[in-house]
Amino acid sequence: MRRLHHGEPMPADLRGSVAALGNFDGFHLGHQAVAGAAITKAKAEGRPAIIATFDPHPVRHFVPDTPPFRLTSLDQRQRLFADAGADAMLIFDFGAPLAATSAEDFVTELLVRQLGIKTVVTGEDFTFGARRGGNVDVLREIGAGCGLDNIAIGPVQAGAEIISSSRIRDALKNGDPDGAAALLTRPFAVEGKVQHGDKNGRLLGYPTANVDMGQYLRPRYGIYAVKVRLPDGRVLDGAANIGIRPSFDPPKELLEAYIFDFNEDLYGQMIEVEFHAFIRGEAKFDDLDALKIQMAQDCDTARTLLR
Repeated sequence: MRRLHHGEPMPADLRGSVAALGNFDGFHLGHQAVAGAAITKAKAEGRPAIIATFDPHPVRHFVPDTPPFRLTSLDQRQRLFADAGADAMLIFDFGAPLAATSAEDFVTELLVRQLGIKTVVTGEDFTFGARRGGNVDVLREIGAGCGLDNIAIGPVQAGAEIISSSRIRDALKNGDPDGAAALLTRPFAVEGKVQHGDKNGRLLGYPTANVDMGQYLRPRYGIYAVKVRLPDGRVLDGAANIGIRPSFDPPKELLEAYIFDFNEDLYGQMIEVEFHAFIRGEAKFDDLDALKIQMAQDCDTARTLLR
């Protein structure tokens, strides 16, 4: 799948596309409905299908000190978009120039003239342009004058509530990865490069693959049953701690994944840690022996849950 940026020329073979347009962080069931409508229409009309996303998230631009909240990285989104059947991922590089672009110029100059998009599919709540000056009605009105079609997809519900990224974030903050996975259609997963740590896990007999959480949302601190996807495609069971490790000084926030029955060097490699079940909250232990006993129990629990 090709990765495109909005400031670059659109390849000739992708002009005239049907584009799903939104942030799509998480790419949950609601996002999949928007993308699916675009891909279905594109295939029916023999046109390219593009899924467009914004990066960094507009909130990060306007409120830079907002705590981390991302559900997916760009690389994860690219794989998800490819699996959905899109031909390309288009990234709107969000910064001051894009934030200052009027709704009219966003449609006429960017979507139509520069990118050559023929049809845009969005959610009904989609807003765009400087000071959020555009919505689906404005998009439809401006598009009618420059040959851009627009389709707006209504919200998707799970139970009595609309599916949203905020609802997924709340589930993860509450230690409910199952609830989040039901809305995402897959487990919440953190992807990152394995880095050197303090080797505390190795000393305790539980060597861990340590990953910086970066801009990912922080789930509830504690111990989880996880699956770890390795660069070669293997998916292995394990247990992971996300938190500040209160039994060690100084406190340091980290995701530490212990992979069962595994003894290979992963330093510097990209792995993906899937959160499958919450086991317990983070706790401080009086001594390392007590911690080792609890870690053994946590691993037994994780093995049972993952079976």
